[in-house]
Amino acid sequence: MDLTPLVPSGKHVAQRYGNGRFVIAGIAYPHSILLSPYEVLPWAIQSLEQVTLEGIKPILGSQQNATLELLLLGCGKSFSPPPRGLRQELEALGTALEPMDTGAACRTFNVLASEDRRVAAALICI
Repeated sequence: MDLTPLVPSGKHVAQRYGNGRFVIAGIAYPHSILLSPYEVLPWAIQSLEQVTLEGIKPILGSQQNATLELLLLGCGKSFSPPPRGLRQELEALGTALEPMDTGAACRTFNVLASEDRRVAAALICI
């Protein structure tokens, strides 16, 4: 789906998703990704069951030395509960977890990033 957002200067947003890829800042990523307003990282995840705190840690420190306020978890084509304990592990680091389907996570990320919120997204490819 093409989101064609107004791209805030100097920030990454999800421009398109689906068909096994994401397009961020005009670059196609044919795999799951970790996304912040400042960087895009490959994420070797194909299903929600593979998600761990260790696997998402690389994006947690990307907020320009500020604590990440919210991590959006794009669960795939439909919402599923996050792996047991993940929410508590993130809360211990001061980060809230919001799981949703990947499309909703992309759209929500764009809005929150444009509002200068300390947000990141862990997006499972659909």
